[in-house]
Amino acid sequence: MDLPSALEAEGNTVCVVGAGGKKSTLYALAGHLERAVVTATVRIPPFDDQVAEVRVTANPSQILENATDWPLGLVADRDGERCHGYEPEQIDALASVASDTTILVKADGARTRWFKAPGEHEPQLPTTTDVVVPIASAKIVGETLTDEHVHRPERVAAITGLERGDRIAVTDVATVLTSDRGGCKDVPDGATVIPLLNMVDTPALESTARDLAAEIHALRNVPHVALTRLLEDEPVIGVV
Repeated sequence: MDLPSALEAEGNTVCVVGAGGKKSTLYALAGHLERAVVTATVRIPPFDDQVAEVRVTANPSQILENATDWPLGLVADRDGERCHGYEPEQIDALASVASDTTILVKADGARTRWFKAPGEHEPQLPTTTDVVVPIASAKIVGETLTDEHVHRPERVAAITGLERGDRIAVTDVATVLTSDRGGCKDVPDGATVIPLLNMVDTPALESTARDLAAEIHALRNVPHVALTRLLEDEPVIGVV
């Protein structure tokens, strides 16, 4: 299965949240789709090399109507080494004129960590979101709950009952990804949740990811869980 099919992306508004592969998911999806917009409702590093063109505009809907080069990056402004995204309502407006275009949205931050739980004002999800993809790295299992690999470890602790320094187990990752205080926070009514486990780089990590997927299914009704190596040309290892 290809990545757009695994994430039900074609023609939809897809928001990625979590840690361990959000930007890689956006860029990989964009490269596998005929017409895609890459954007954000939060800050995002410059990504000119990942798309045909990045346009800085206060009116993304107008730019989309006249676009010819794909995939297209849209950001509200650019300040040195970071770009700023749009308010969720602006993505809703963009979706209303994008019936034949997939909109790919980075909807929270993680500071390059492998695992996270959202902050108070995260995620920033448009109401028109069709698919929410909570992401975690399979490599986080067995690591300790510290700032090294976890963004906002105190919030992970609040969801799982772990304490700082504890080892993170399969159950802990699945609990956060499926929690309404974690990966499923503020999912709009009617949106589909498809968890993604990234960095499945070895047979041992694939075994871990499959155990994680089984635990996710035990905790929440999701269509499937995508297992990926997002930096590969064919990024989908499998769906569970």
